[in-house]
Amino acid sequence: MRRGRRYRYRNRSQRGKWIPLLAVAGLVGSGAMVAVSNYEDGSSGLVALASTLQCPDLTDSLSQVSGADQRVVDESVALLDVQVGSAYDRLQKTPVAKRDALVNDLYAQRMPVLTRISDALARSSSPPMDPKQMASCKVVTASSEADSIVSLRGRGGGKGKNAKGGRGLSRQDFADITQVRPDGGSKGDKQKASGGGQFTSECGRNENGHSNPDNVIVAPGVSNGAHHMHDYVGNLETGAFSSDNKLAGAGTTCRNGDKSAYYWPVLRVLDGSRERDAKAPGGGQDKNVGKILQPADVKLVMEGNPADNVTEMPPLMRVITGDAKAFTDGIKNANASWTCTGFEDRRLKDKYPICPQGSRVERNLEFPSCWDGKNIDSANHRTHVVFPQDDGSCQKRFKAVPKLTMRLAYDVPQNAFFAIDSFPEQVHKPVTDHGDFINVMPQDLMRKAVKCINSGRQCED
Repeated sequence: MRRGRRYRYRNRSQRGKWIPLLAVAGLVGSGAMVAVSNYEDGSSGLVALASTLQCPDLTDSLSQVSGADQRVVDESVALLDVQVGSAYDRLQKTPVAKRDALVNDLYAQRMPVLTRISDALARSSSPPMDPKQMASCKVVTASSEADSIVSLRGRGGGKGKNAKGGRGLSRQDFADITQVRPDGGSKGDKQKASGGGQFTSECGRNENGHSNPDNVIVAPGVSNGAHHMHDYVGNLETGAFSSDNKLAGAGTTCRNGDKSAYYWPVLRVLDGSRERDAKAPGGGQDKNVGKILQPADVKLVMEGNPADNVTEMPPLMRVITGDAKAFTDGIKNANASWTCTGFEDRRLKDKYPICPQGSRVERNLEFPSCWDGKNIDSANHRTHVVFPQDDGSCQKRFKAVPKLTMRLAYDVPQNAFFAIDSFPEQVHKPVTDHGDFINVMPQDLMRKAVKCINSGRQCED
């Protein structure tokens, strides 16, 4: 399997500097709706009638690509992201009367790239894609969010300059958990798993400070491929240039020898603090600012399937959950939920919870658990492992594998606003929360986990 390649692309607007070709790539698709809005201090975010570029999302079109054409697709999708990012930069300086010309220029850039992708899909006998349709982007005006956190007062804090990191968020992005109607928890919680067992890996809370803005699953071989900071536990070598061999030979923070890579966007308090990455890629350079909170508790739990026993995950299988671009792509892949400890039967997907004193903010990242039985990855990183059907069973020709859930709890200061890191155009919306996992468990440990789950035991290692 191909890993560890580096791509670069000349960006003329950067005074001749070379930048990574995938540097602006997010979860595959180039379905970016890029927000533009200038504040009085010159920063940008999504508020007050922001102008955006909205381009079609390619995610569904890339579900079936043969291995031979994967490189072509990877490079082409990356170039589309660079083109949209460059057009976004120009849009900020383009008068309304000249925006049609900007969109036409972007169309002309995208057409040959999308044609290459279409040809690769045809060679893979995938459903056809119309390059002309996918090349058509448009400038749209987002809804006004004049009620931004910059102006919030009273409960929840966020006074004036101390809330600068929250620009783009509004009152509507937060909810008092005590006022949320109980829903009985997530679908996974409501479905009784076959066997009823659990296997938990104790891998710490990232006490060693393993963080970077890479994403080796979505953007292998690219520094700052995520444009936001990730926390890592488990595998000590996880980063943009981690090959399969490097991951397999690495050390781990897990007590049981689990070398799997577990990672998620960091959570920050929006209190005006200058974090160590205030001027760095993935941090301040990508509009991710504020104090990074280390999780107070991390639980990595694998459970069974409601309809069948689970089988072992294959080595080096990649799995993602959520969508880092759900604010612009839509919520169909938004699977994360937010709650507070003591209120776990009340879940939020599109809002951050305001927790009462003594209660921790909790993120729940539930992963898909029905494997196609042959692939450890797919072109869009989704179609090889999918979520169970409504009754909990896996669709035909898919096998149940252990369902991973990451439960992350934080001691957020009382009356403080907070947000996850995100791509700049996603403006830290809670619906963009996501998680990533690479299975590097020793095979005997995976075998033990499956046996534990199917026999109904609770195993913590």
